Amino acid sequence: MSIPLLDLKPQYQALKDELKAVVERVMESQYFILGPEVEGLEREVADYSHCQFGIGASSGTDALLMALMAAGIQAGDEVITSPFTFFATAGCIARLGARPVFVDIDPVTFNLDPARIEAAVTPRTKAIMPVHLYGQMAEMEPIMSVAERHGLIVIEDAAQAIGAEYRGRRAGSIGHMGCFSFFPSKNLGGFGDGGMVTTNDPVLAEKLKLLRNHGMNPKYYYQVIGGNFRLDALQAAVLRVKLKHLDAWSEQRQQNAAWYGDAFAATGITVEATAVDCLSREACRPAGGGGCRLQAAGRRVILPTALPDRRHIYNQYVIRTAQRDAVIAHLVREKIGHEIYYPVPLHQQECFQYLGYREGDFPVSECAAKTTLALPIYPEAGEANIRAVAAAVAAAVRG
Repeated sequence: MSIPLLDLKPQYQALKDELKAVVERVMESQYFILGPEVEGLEREVADYSHCQFGIGASSGTDALLMALMAAGIQAGDEVITSPFTFFATAGCIARLGARPVFVDIDPVTFNLDPARIEAAVTPRTKAIMPVHLYGQMAEMEPIMSVAERHGLIVIEDAAQAIGAEYRGRRAGSIGHMGCFSFFPSKNLGGFGDGGMVTTNDPVLAEKLKLLRNHGMNPKYYYQVIGGNFRLDALQAAVLRVKLKHLDAWSEQRQQNAAWYGDAFAATGITVEATAVDCLSREACRPAGGGGCRLQAAGRRVILPTALPDRRHIYNQYVIRTAQRDAVIAHLVREKIGHEIYYPVPLHQQECFQYLGYREGDFPVSECAAKTTLALPIYPEAGEANIRAVAAAVAAAVRG
């Protein structure tokens, strides 16, 4: 790629000496499972996320699974979540024998539409799992209000949102638990898999610690059936180094987003998401057998909308266009990295057909799956590259 979607090498080169030193420190200690490095990272991520407790996990997926187990989710229960997210969100619910209950998304932020949640609550509902997609938090106040009215647990899927804020409150600090991923492509990424669950509830914190180590306490005595969800000390040591730079990286991503805004504005092809009639819920439905009504926007690009009461950390920079196929073909020719997050909503995935959903049940999610495209936003991308990507997208849309 002449301009890759993500390039982790510049970040590594800048921190190489410090990273090698902490890896050496762990190797010299020969303390690889849990221990002081993991405990240190747990304290630091909890503090960063404005939470009392952090419990390291082996991956973001296992963080979600641990949180659901700690919430007591079991076979026959229902958990309300989004159909427009990474598979693990609903996959972890299904692994426990519970039923994912999907609610459509807001067409501007791609997060759960809080106005649709209460209608999905049944006597079997036990939890709500909002997803803070692409680095911008969901509308947490109304979500928490629904949860309080019905006595539900709220688990924030904050895998893409460490450091994001909603009205001054950090991701992972508003719900009963928050789940983070340290997959290498995340804003805070390790040298492999890793995750974290945050909470302000000491009882849940103790449950999470128990569950991640097979339910064992004391050694070889098992109170509950847990799993091997432990975070490696090597990953924790690497992440502690990187955490100190996270705010600077997030600010650079915000600067990159601003450069995209300027570059696209100069092309004259952009339109505000909130001003596009075809993004209304009803208009997302196919009319008379026709296709997605984003076509009504013509040869235009809709840029990400950062709401005024949020801190958007841009884990991804996702545009929308009815000309997505043409844009992708042009970006391939220009050797510019890109990705579709996500091409098929979860309710249309083969493994979830048993849930009984059909095409058209969640029109906003289905429209987003057909029209969204992620562009390079990593901190070291540089202004020249950002403007070159915008120009390439504009050329494809016009063409």
